[in-house]
Parts: sequence; structure tokens; C-alpha cells
Amino acid sequence: MDFAAIREKAEGYRADMTRFLRDLVRLPGESTGEKETAARIIAEMKKLGFDEAGIDKMGNVIGYMGKGKTLIAFDGHIDTVGVGNRGNWTFDPYEGYETDTEIGGRGTSDQLGGPVAAVYGAKIMKDLGLLSDKYRVMVTGTVQEEDCDGLCWEYIIKEEGIRPEFVVITEPTDGNIYRGQRGRMEIRVDVKGVSCHGSAPERGDNAIYKMGEILGEVKALNDRLKTDPFLGKGTLAVSEIFFTSPSRCAVADSCAISIDRRLTWGETDRSALEEIRALPAVKKYGAAVSMYKYDRPSYTGVRYPIDCFFPTWVIPEDAPATAAMVKAYEGMYGKPKVDKWTFSTNGVSIMGRNNIPCIGFGPGKEAQAHAPNEKTWKDDLVRCAAVYAALPAIYCENK
Repeated sequence: MDFAAIREKAEGYRADMTRFLRDLVRLPGESTGEKETAARIIAEMKKLGFDEAGIDKMGNVIGYMGKGKTLIAFDGHIDTVGVGNRGNWTFDPYEGYETDTEIGGRGTSDQLGGPVAAVYGAKIMKDLGLLSDKYRVMVTGTVQEEDCDGLCWEYIIKEEGIRPEFVVITEPTDGNIYRGQRGRMEIRVDVKGVSCHGSAPERGDNAIYKMGEILGEVKALNDRLKTDPFLGKGTLAVSEIFFTSPSRCAVADSCAISIDRRLTWGETDRSALEEIRALPAVKKYGAAVSMYKYDRPSYTGVRYPIDCFFPTWVIPEDAPATAAMVKAYEGMYGKPKVDKWTFSTNGVSIMGRNNIPCIGFGPGKEAQAHAPNEKTWKDDLVRCAAVYAALPAIYCENK
């Protein structure tokens, strides 16, 4: 394989990828609002000569290059989180900015740069005659990942009947190759009370006080959670609190919290729920512990309800997908670091629920995700497009 030619071709598309990414940044597309972003990606695919480019019923962009036997997919979600406090931004998050080395704007690292690099990686395969009868490349722009990671791929696999041999997750990897991540789930704890006038609180049963005891035990539970030598420690964080009360002059008659639970290897949805149900204050007050369910329609109106449980996944360091990605990277950029994500990705469905191997390599940095003044780097786009272009042929060498 002529790695120098691939690297040179990717460098030649630096300005095109920059323009494409800046166009996407200018189209705000939070979860369920990705319609314009999807249309812009389809237009780029068609301009670059993809063999097929379309949008499924859920709203996911799916493009194909080549006609070979082995299906290899490159996944990138096209929704972003919101801006948050606008005062924390030093520039317009949807106009962004550009320097010789950087591109700023909401979604640049998380993770519009990934689909941009994947689209151009497929274009490079076509330009250099790397496509063969051995493989076919699928590039996706998936929806609702920020709301419910993996939901899009549950639909693609189970409803569209598409099952790649492996999938490259193009989320930001800080220049490394990632082969796994902790899972996660969304838990709710509800406790009941009895309201009364605030002038005589002893007449009621204050649900907030009950939750106060539960919160202390939940916080302590975090310190006792299991640790895995590769993925690290399971964690939990209370992320929301709710209450009901007749007025500000009354005792609260209910209180609830949401818990963001990160699951390391060996932890399950059942084990995580049971740990909380076993807490003394939860038992004492008869608190209800449950898992959230996601049921928000996509921008096309499709509902695809799912439990908010997103399984942990890891593939071996010597797995074929890992080995091929490492070889593709080494051919152009030297020895990579093989590691794991801190956050969650669509791999929770692809590998976690459906056992389709995933390997991660994408432009940008994890620390930029959901942060104000988000940015990515032009060199990352070039490097990722080049590695993506080389990967399928390397993977299929011995098939």
C-alpha cells in the first residue's frame, strides 16, 4: 500500500474538509433537530461520487462506496448538545472561527469532524483505486446520540437489517485508537411524603428530608464501586433533583433524583439497580428505584422506545479490527497509543447489544465535548481521513 500517496491525498483535501465542517457548524442540530445537517451531508456525498447516499426512516444518513463483499462501517453522530450559558463562549458557537490550525464551533470535536473525515476517507479510497471486490464502505451520519446513544444503531441493525462486519466509531480519541468504553444507565429514585403547612412541619412527612438521607448513602456508594484494570472504576453522579409541594409554605410531599451511572466491566443494569435498592435509607423509606426509558420521536417522527441502559463493551487488543487500525496508523504516522474512551458512544448498541466489533479513531479531543469554546484541529481531520482510507484494504488483506 502506498501510504505516502494516501497521506498526500488527504492533505490535498484539508481545505475541503475545513469548509464542509464549518458548513455543518452553521446548521444547529441538537437531538431530533438534525434535518438540515443530514441534507448537507447527503449533498457532499453526492458531490463526491458516493455510489449510494440516502436517509432512512429514522433520519440517519447512510452512504456507500464500493460493491465488495465485506461491509465496513464508519459511524459518526450528527447531533450536538446545546450551547449552555452563552456568556461562557468567546465567539459565536454557530458561526465558529478558523485559524491556520484550528476550527471552532459547537460540534467540531463532538462530533461533526468525524463524519467529515469519514466522507473524505471514502473519497480517497475511490480516488486511489483502493476499493475492491473484497469490501464495501458504509458511512453514516446518525441521529439522537446525545439524547440516547446507540438508539440510531438499534434501528439500523434491527429495522433496516444492516449488519457490518465491524464499525469504526469516529468520536474524538485525542489522536489515539480506542477499543472500549464503560457503559452507562439512567436511574431514578422516588420517595413519597405527606404535605402540611410549613408553620407546623411536624404534622407532615417531608420527602426532601428523606431524600437527604438517601443522597448521603448514594454519594458514599460511589466510593465502593467496582474497578476494572482497563476500563477503570464504575461511578455514579446525582444529576437532577425534583420535588412536589403545594407551595413554598408547605412540606414537600415527594422528591426524586436522577443518577448518571457509569458501568465498568462486569457491572449490569440489574446489579446497579440492586445496589441502590439495598441502601438502608432507600429501604427505610420505601423509595422506588427504576430505570428511565427513552421515547422521543426523531426529526422524521419515528419513535423507537428503549430502556436507558447502554452496555459496557471492549474488544481485544489483538482483534482483527484493532490490528488493522494500528497497522493503518503506523503506515503513515508512527506507533499509536491504544486506549479507551471516558464517555459513551454508539458502540453501546453496535458492540454492547449486538456484538459487532467496534474500533475508535476520530478527530478532536474528549475534553472539548460539551464544553464552551469547542474546537478541533485541521491536522486531525487530515490524519483521520488518511487512516480511514487505508483501513478497509488492510483489514481485508487476508480475507
